[in-house]
Amino acid sequence: MAFRRKKENRFILLLREQAELVEQGLEGLLRYVTDQDPEGREQVRRCEHDADEMRRILVDELHKTFVTPFDREDIWNLSLYLDDVLDYAYSTVQEMEELEVDSDEHLVAMVDRLVRAGEDLRQAMERIDDNPMVALDHARRVKHRENQVEKAYRQAVGELFTGPEDVHHVIEMLRRREVYRHVSNAADRADEAANLIGSVIVKMT
Repeated sequence: MAFRRKKENRFILLLREQAELVEQGLEGLLRYVTDQDPEGREQVRRCEHDADEMRRILVDELHKTFVTPFDREDIWNLSLYLDDVLDYAYSTVQEMEELEVDSDEHLVAMVDRLVRAGEDLRQAMERIDDNPMVALDHARRVKHRENQVEKAYRQAVGELFTGPEDVHHVIEMLRRREVYRHVSNAADRADEAANLIGSVIVKMT
């Protein structure tokens, strides 16, 4: 007898698709900060736009559906945190262009770790229904990646304050720190998503 996978819940499917867009958008951001690849920029923009639409659909489904796989508020907030990660990814690109900030090794290191967090978020959402303990492990890895991003952020900001004490450096410092902060905020939202996934799993098991 052929094995038949159980039908995936609509909300888990939507959240998984959101997490996939987060991972793809962050990969585009890494391309952009590594090589200033315009296709990377477009990939971030496209994923951010598609994720906004995905969240609209999810919210609409919440209004129409009485029974959900876990708390309605948790579904709402998890979708929001995932959306925020991509919003900050896209605002990173926008700030780099508007403030004329080139990439550097610190930014690449931060985004590289953020991509790994996005990968674990996607894997957590893929396994939350059938393999919740595996999903929980991926959620914990997201928290580890967030710590790595924050460590790289502090190192990058620390180096900014060691430059020459002149107005040109101060302006450059403020611009660059603003870009760093957007990546740090994206990592914070990924961490919030991971915390919520962990909370959901505890309630489900």
